[in-house]
Parts: sequence; C-alpha cells; structure tokens
Amino acid sequence: MNRYKLTDWLPTTKKEALLRGWDDLDVVLFTGDAYIDHPSFGSAVIGRIIESMGFKVAMVPQPNWQDDLRDFKKFGVPNLFFAVTSGCMDSMINHYTANKRLRKDDSYTPGGKAGFRPDYAVSVYSSILKKLFPDVPIIAGGVEASLRRFTHYDYWSDSLKPSIISDGSIDLLVYGMGEKPIIELLELMKKGVPFTSLKTVHQTAIKVQSRDMIPINKNWEDMELHSHEECLLEKKKFGENHIIIERYSLNDNTRLIQRYGDSYIIINPKQKESHSDNIDTAFDLPYTRLPHPKYKDKGVPAYDMIRHSITLHRGCFGGCSFCSITMHQGKRILNRTEKSILQELKKITELEDFKGYISDMGGPTANMYMMKGEDQSKCNKCLKPSCLFPNICGNLVYDHKPLIDIYSKSEKTNGVKKIFVSSGIRYDLILSSDHKKSERYSCMEYIDRVVRNHTSGRLKAAPEHTSDHVLKLMRKPSYTLFEKFKSIFDKISKEAGLKQQIIPYFISSHPGSKIEDMAELVAVTKKSRYKLEQVQDFTPTPMTLSSTIYYTGIDPYTGYEVYSAKSKKERDAQRRLIFWWK
Repeated sequence: MNRYKLTDWLPTTKKEALLRGWDDLDVVLFTGDAYIDHPSFGSAVIGRIIESMGFKVAMVPQPNWQDDLRDFKKFGVPNLFFAVTSGCMDSMINHYTANKRLRKDDSYTPGGKAGFRPDYAVSVYSSILKKLFPDVPIIAGGVEASLRRFTHYDYWSDSLKPSIISDGSIDLLVYGMGEKPIIELLELMKKGVPFTSLKTVHQTAIKVQSRDMIPINKNWEDMELHSHEECLLEKKKFGENHIIIERYSLNDNTRLIQRYGDSYIIINPKQKESHSDNIDTAFDLPYTRLPHPKYKDKGVPAYDMIRHSITLHRGCFGGCSFCSITMHQGKRILNRTEKSILQELKKITELEDFKGYISDMGGPTANMYMMKGEDQSKCNKCLKPSCLFPNICGNLVYDHKPLIDIYSKSEKTNGVKKIFVSSGIRYDLILSSDHKKSERYSCMEYIDRVVRNHTSGRLKAAPEHTSDHVLKLMRKPSYTLFEKFKSIFDKISKEAGLKQQIIPYFISSHPGSKIEDMAELVAVTKKSRYKLEQVQDFTPTPMTLSSTIYYTGIDPYTGYEVYSAKSKKERDAQRRLIFWWK
C-alpha cells in the first residue's frame, strides 16, 4: 500500500478532497459497502467513471444513519447530484438469513462486522438526503434499486412493495449495470441539459404525477403493466406482470409503465448492445485495487475473496427461475477484450501479496465468455428468458475455444503460477446432445483442461435438485446430466492422478419442492456418497420467477398451482433432511 498516496483513492472526507485541491464537489456517492477501490465493487466503478469524465466526486461509505447525520452533511451540496446505492447486495439479503434471522457478519464491512448499514438502505439514505437537501437531485442505482424498480414481492415483510422510487425521495433510478447510463447522463449535463429534462435516458426510471406528463419518445413502444393497486388486489395480475417484465424489460425499444394511484413509474428501455461492445471501460480505470487506507489492518472479507480474481464477462443467458442476474446484468453476454484482461492480470502480479495464484477467472457463469447468437437478428426478436431451457437454443454459439485461449495466454504471464476456475460451470453447455456442435465448440477439450489445470481440488457445479418437476420450475436440466458430468470429471481426475471432487450446490424449499422431494434428493445423493455441504434455503428475492410463484402460489406461465414450503417448520424439515449425516 505504500506505493500509493492518499489522493490515489477518491476522497472520503473533506480533508481528502482538499488534498486534491477540491473545495467543492460535483457528485457525492453514498454506499452501504466499505470503499474498496476495485472493479468488482460497483460504487468504485461508478465513482471512477464520474472522475474519468472530469467531474469531482467523493465517496461516503457506510454513512451513520442513526446519529446527528454528520456523514450525510459533511460534503455539503454537490453541484450536480447525490448518488445512492446499497452496495453489491440487496441490504435485506445482506442482513438476514433465509429463515429471517439477523446475520452476525457482513462480508462488505471492515472486520466482517454486521450493523453498519440499515435495512432497505437505498430508501433510508435517499430519504435522509431528500429531507436535508430537498432541492438536490438524487440518483439511485445498484442491485437493490435495480431489482425493486417495479411492484415487487418483499420476503422480509411478506408483502408486495411499490417501486422504490414511488415515495418521491429518488428523482431518477439507474437499473442494471450503470456505466453507460451514468455516462449518458453526465454527457447531457455537460451540454447544459437541466436535470429535470433527463426523462428519456436509456436504462433509467422516473416517476411522473399524471399520465399527460409521460415523456413522448416515438422510437419506443409503450407497454403498460397492471397497476400497483391491481397487484395488491389480485395476485394473478402480479404474476402476469412478471411475464411482461421478464420478456420485455431487457428489450432496447420497449418502455414499461406502471400506475401508482394517480402517478406513473416509467421504466425506459435498456441501453442498446451489440456483441462488438465490451466492458473494458469498467475495468481499465486507475484503481488502486485496494481498500481505502482508513480501514488499515481491518480485512474486508468480500475483498479478500476476490482480490486476485478476474472477471471475463457479464450477463447470463441461463435464465434460472430463482436467479436475478439476468434481470440485472442482462441475458446477452458482454465481454472484456483480451488486451484488457491481460492488462489487469499484469496489475495483479505486481501486488505485494500476490503469490502467483489467480483465485478465479470467470463471471456470473464460468463458461459463457464470448458466447452469442449465430444470427443476431433472431436474438433481437427473442422473448424467451433462457437460451438453455428446456433445451440449448439452436441459434446459440457456445464455443469454448475463446475461454481455452484466454486461459492459455494468461498462464504465460510472468509471475502467474496457476489459474483456478472458481465460478460455477454450466455443465449443460458442455454436455450438448448435438455431438457435432460439441466437438466444433471444444466442449470436451474445455472440461478436460479445467479438470486437469484449473481446479483447486474442488469444482463447483449446481444441479440445485434431483426432482425433475422441481428442476423444471427452476429452469434447470435433469439431474441425470449432472451425474454424467460427474462421471466425466472423476474419469479425467483419475487419469491425471488428481484427488479432486465436485462440490454440488442444492436448494431446499424451492417452490414445488415437497418433503418427499427432499427425501428423494437425500436418497439419490447418499447413494453417490455425498455428504452435502453447499445447500441454500430458498430465499425469495425481488424480480425472480421463483419469488413470484412463492408469493402467488401459481406458475404464471402455466396457470397451475404450485406448493411452496412457507412455515419455519416446513422449511427446517427440508433443510434438516439434507444434513442427515450431521
């Protein structure tokens, strides 16, 4: 850390701002996480992007919302706006277990201590700022804001909550990955466009007071959802909304509109993307890649876990029912260029604590780098939430050669001893029933290389369940495919003389899973001599299909009723079965 000066980080205090020669600021960014100046932390990325555009920006990490609010006042009034995020996680998932018990730790806080952010952090921070500075615009972003942009089911209150911007504290919401929208917003402000006119920026949401105030954009199609009040009255309408949101919210020319009383929430279309786009901008900025010096020797667990890892891509076309990645990052894979990846790798090798091992090289899914549709025009028209379920799309090019190439080139970097793949592998991409494509797309070559060269004794895979009817609700392949994958893994490991194992991930209490389904899971995995470790109780998170089914009791796509374990007794029973060996 002694290679850096305090001014190499974005300022977190007035004194640090003055060291840069700044006596005023354009943007003040509040985050529920500790300030880690690293591209895996969204607040750092947005802060660095604002800085790169010539604006003066400061960070307020984990402000105290329970005292005299001095953290919210310390920088005064910014020239442009306040920015607010809960951090890398929804604050409620960060705070509570699936059984709604308060967690004892927080991976995004120095020392792993809990209690340094409020419940519903985005709303709390925004409300405080709006009361203190009513005339200053507030922009909210990040996972919590993004996935609560519509009427959504909130598991912790067991109720439908309105859009996070419905109470008026937030003036504009950026959803999804925020680099492009924030750049577009700032470029318009540079041109002198007033904030009140920023109503048709891609990938943003606003609230208007009446229908005649909805901005006109002739390039967009408008689609209206059932109102918040209708959803409260009829669960079925909330389910119907989910189908529309899942099909159209990732479309770049469909604007979604939802009424709240007399007012309307306007969700502008996402940014246009093409496969020639890359995400280098977010990773090539001058990060120190270190926690702010204020934390001194207090480790931040989330940083410790990823500090020697590299993100290759964003997005996921798996479309799993219980996962919100697609609804936040998008279905289309956006990649980094080889140049950007190798540049970051070189920076990691120069870190004082680097011992030669890259802990992970992947993304939301390990093996989707550079994958895309063969005929992009078909992808642009496609409304299916998954490219893999119920079968691999015939238009999908799932070529693993680019991954093999980037692993190979990365291994040759001076100072790198070993590269591990710790992100979960989507094995249905590898075990395609189309053997010609499988060979052409280097599927077996990829898994052979990963097992022999990039596994640190344990490889992650996520069958999630063994019951076919539950897996269908999850949009996951049959468990028999996982068994096939495991046999290939074991065979390669044995040939290589390696004592390695697959660590399977499972979910208990997912909609559709009854106690007898969990008993079947236990019997099947016990037969394979598994003593399951990686098991997650299903947690209904905003904007997922599984959460919609859990709340409504109906699969909105089929109209069929679906059982969900809801009581603590039912949920505990499913979880206890899995840990029979304890």
